[in-house]
Amino acid sequence: MTDNSSSAAGTLAGNNFLRDLIQKQIESGQHQGDVVTRFPPEPNGYLHIGHAKSICTNFGLARHFNGRCNLRFDDTNPEKESHEYIESIKSDVKWLGFEWDGDIHYASDYFETLYEYALHLIENGDAYVCDLSAEEAREYRGTLTEPGKNSPHRERSPEENLDLFRRMRAGEFEDGSRVLRAKIDMASPNMNLRDPIIYRIRRAHHHQTGDAWCIYPIYDFTHGQSDALEGITHSICTLEFEDHRPLYNWFLEHLPVPAKPVQYEFGRLNLNYTVTSKRKLKQLVDENKVDGWDDPRMPTISGIRRRGYTPASIRKFCEMVGVGRTDGIVDMGMLEAAIREDLEPNAARAMAVLDPIKLVITNYPEEQVEELSAPGHPEREDIPTRTLPFTREIYIERDDFRESANKKYKRLVIGKKVRLRNAYVVVAESCVKDDDDNITEVHVRYEPETLGADPADGVKPKGVIHWVSASHCKRATVRLYDRLFSVEAPGRGDGDFLENLNPESLTVLKNVPIEPSLAAASAEQSFQFERTGFFVADRYEHSDESPVFNRTVALRSSWNG
Repeated sequence: MTDNSSSAAGTLAGNNFLRDLIQKQIESGQHQGDVVTRFPPEPNGYLHIGHAKSICTNFGLARHFNGRCNLRFDDTNPEKESHEYIESIKSDVKWLGFEWDGDIHYASDYFETLYEYALHLIENGDAYVCDLSAEEAREYRGTLTEPGKNSPHRERSPEENLDLFRRMRAGEFEDGSRVLRAKIDMASPNMNLRDPIIYRIRRAHHHQTGDAWCIYPIYDFTHGQSDALEGITHSICTLEFEDHRPLYNWFLEHLPVPAKPVQYEFGRLNLNYTVTSKRKLKQLVDENKVDGWDDPRMPTISGIRRRGYTPASIRKFCEMVGVGRTDGIVDMGMLEAAIREDLEPNAARAMAVLDPIKLVITNYPEEQVEELSAPGHPEREDIPTRTLPFTREIYIERDDFRESANKKYKRLVIGKKVRLRNAYVVVAESCVKDDDDNITEVHVRYEPETLGADPADGVKPKGVIHWVSASHCKRATVRLYDRLFSVEAPGRGDGDFLENLNPESLTVLKNVPIEPSLAAASAEQSFQFERTGFFVADRYEHSDESPVFNRTVALRSSWNG
């Protein structure tokens, strides 16, 4: 599936070949109607939007068919793994609205069983200890067009291999000096079947097993056997593992596993204007190109959460994209459309003036403070109304005033009327400028009888603009986020993806005047700043004394790509 238009959402919604396949399997009596899936992340980084699709697919299928879904950490590479990543992954899964079945599983839970499975292969002549160096192994492996060559150690006896492998476990050999390989076919056109490595020697402290092991199984050996031990019926992977499926099946056929799971592949989620390579994401963090893994510009789940995206919007987006058999690139606009669709009916309304200019109401009493009432949402009675202090001096957006303008300009112009949102109609009379000819104040007069007036009463302002009281507003930090990269495919080919960073991906506005009720917002509470966009109170930094809001998305897309 290739999609470069957010308009494709309607045609893609609900497409899920795995759901259709499982439904047919159940109808034919397979699996006795039992559906067991798993989500098996490697805890070596934070999850990103592509993982969100995998989470929604695996947990969603189990939920749809009243089955079970395990959370299993593929923790076979201890040098790159940590508890920080484990905790972040658990948090992401829960935030998206899913619960794993029973206890959390770890591949390391099965290290002893996997070791016994390796012994079983050796005893049957299906695995051998190989002493080739990494460089020699690459030479022996062959190419896509040329078969590989057998290792000179391939014909070691099972007895010798058992002895060497047990000594590998005992720590008698140096890291990298020996590996255990499956004995399959060095001439196979599938490179994954050319005597793949099963175990390597690596002295590294493991976050679960400590220093109990100095040999670790590789993913291809761990994956299928862990699935079998957990009774997984549908081992769902992204398409890059399609060529690994013959190896997955070979291990299951040559080992005394308690079940025979089946691997299925689906197209991974790729977004334009972003990268989802863990290596590249880590580079962005390590080189301080972003402010951590949860920077709201990052495509990590924790980043888009801090940006203000909701679990419902991410689940909706994944449903819109669908689950297909081919990879493709999805336009960022589809993700933005999903969050707008969720926030429009749910986000409370509020007013903030991002680029303020003072407006003085010359015929309004200087000391008077009027408390006006405004709806929390135009269509939601359950969202409470809020109180707006109205005073002689207020702030409006600088772009909402011009000394003169054509008829298409629907805001404040000298001699013309506009309505202040939820307040009065005002007429612009004059403006004050500084020595550089910059406008510093706009002077208007208000029409007292227009508060709450019906348009049918003959009051015809040119437009409606938002405002906040100059003396009673609160002050906030507002962060405006844009796409992290300025091109659709960052680093395409041999290019350095960092060269494509968008220099305008973050704009920080200080001392932004906001209506008083916003200061009391809860962390992660979403709002529509009227006429400006959707914003969220920052997950960590927002407080009553120091409000911080992140822009989630503009009210409409400003991108054409």
